[in-house]
Order: sequence, then structure tokens, then C-alpha cells
Amino acid sequence: MSDDITPAELSRDRVMELDDDHFTTENVAIVTGAASGIGRATAVALACNGLTVAATDVDEEGLEETVDRAADLDVSGEVETVVADLTNDDEVAAIVEAAADLGQLRYVANIAGVQHISPIESFPTEKFDFMLDVMLRAPFLITKHALPHIREASDGIGAIGNMCSLHGHIATQDKVAYHTVKFGLRGLTQATAAEGEGTLRAFTVSTGYVKTPLVTNQIPDTAAERGISEREVVEDVMLGQARVKEMMEPVDVANLFVLGISGYARHLDGGDLTWDGGHLYTYE
Repeated sequence: MSDDITPAELSRDRVMELDDDHFTTENVAIVTGAASGIGRATAVALACNGLTVAATDVDEEGLEETVDRAADLDVSGEVETVVADLTNDDEVAAIVEAAADLGQLRYVANIAGVQHISPIESFPTEKFDFMLDVMLRAPFLITKHALPHIREASDGIGAIGNMCSLHGHIATQDKVAYHTVKFGLRGLTQATAAEGEGTLRAFTVSTGYVKTPLVTNQIPDTAAERGISEREVVEDVMLGQARVKEMMEPVDVANLFVLGISGYARHLDGGDLTWDGGHLYTYE
């Protein structure tokens, strides 16, 4: 495939930096899936905004690369790594405790994601269960363990952002587990908002296709399932219904998490930041 699906190198000038009194190293944000893609970009972007970030992933080497990228960008915050498996309940709980040890836990960005392409009748049940564990059950457990820590803050201010998708609003073929997870995340988010009393907010981020390994790795499988070329997958399946004919950069999504957790988004509670290039709300 051509470079139009290869992400640009993460640079400081692409990161949105906001003036927020809570964006200091005393305050901590958990970012899952932080070893690559949107998770890495979000961890670095939050550190650029002065926060201490508990960057977690099962990929230890990838996490170290995230730390190196943050150092290269001379971030004003900090990135601390927590290697953990999101399918292990004890390790999920340990992520939250490690983050709380770093300072006042206020923010969570549940971003970790996996994908599998297959029709429902042949979709492996174990793969379905794995995807739900990583992308829905783990965000629930992190939220469950993080809420008491966030509420301990003197003003109770905090936010939990969950990585949704346009596929949490509409469905396409061969992605039954992904759809189930993303629709479920919207429910988890709204339930969290209902219990957050307005100061502890929750929101989702729904994007179209982003230049990440999760997206690019599914192109060959989608082409095989549909009997089309990889180029047709990108141009017709991924971008065919969008008005903006380009994939997003990971940092574009990271900036939405920066905005969403900030005080500028204090009325965003239970809602969704939909950045999809016009895919959902227009048609021909």
C-alpha cells in the first residue's frame, strides 16, 4: 500500500496544548494501548500537556518506544510505563494502583484495541471473548477501580474517555465482535456519566479510519473476505462513505482525548466526540 495510510511521525507541533489548571505532573492519566498507534499518541500528547501518564500495554518494548518518543518531544509531563495484560483481572487492578501511586489519579483513556475479520457464522468464539475482555470488560474494570481514586481529589474533577468508533454507531459486515464492543462502550460511558455527579465526567471518541496497525492490518483480511483488492478496501470500504477522503492521524485522535478530559469540555458528559469525515451524517 502507498504512504497515504502510513502515519506521519508524531511531532510536537501537531499536539494540541491547552491551558488547564489540572494539567500538572501532580495529576495522573491512565492510557491503555499505549505501545503504539492512538494509545501512544495520546500518552505523548497528555504528557505534552504536563500530566503524568501511566502508559500501559502488554508490549513492553513498544512502551519503551513511547517513552523515547516523549523524551524526543521534550514533554513537560512524564510518561511512566505499566506492563500489564488487560485480560488478567489482577493486572488490570494493578494498573490503577500503580497510577494512583504516581499522584492524584484524575483521568483515564481506554484506547487498547484489537480486531478480527470474519462472518458471524465462522467467527471464532474464543476470539469474540478475547476482544470483549480487552476492549469492554477491561475498561469496565479500570473504571470501577479508578472511580474511588478520582473521587478522592479535593474537587472531585476527573474524566474517563473511551475509544469508540463510527462502528459503535453503525454496523458493517465481518466485524461482529468489534461492533458489540463499541456499542457496549457507549453504554458503559453513559452509565459512568450517570454516576459521576457532573464533576467526574465520561465521554467517547468515535472516529473513522485512522492510520494505525489495527486498521492497516485488517486490510488484507477484508480484501480476502470480500474478494476485492486492498486498494478497493481503502478507497471503497473504508473511505467510500466519507466526505473527507483521507484517514486520520493518530495524533488527531489524541487531541480529542486532550480536549475531552480538559476543563474546556466540562459539558461533555456521556456524549461522543464524533470525528468521522462525514461518514455517519451524509449520504449520496
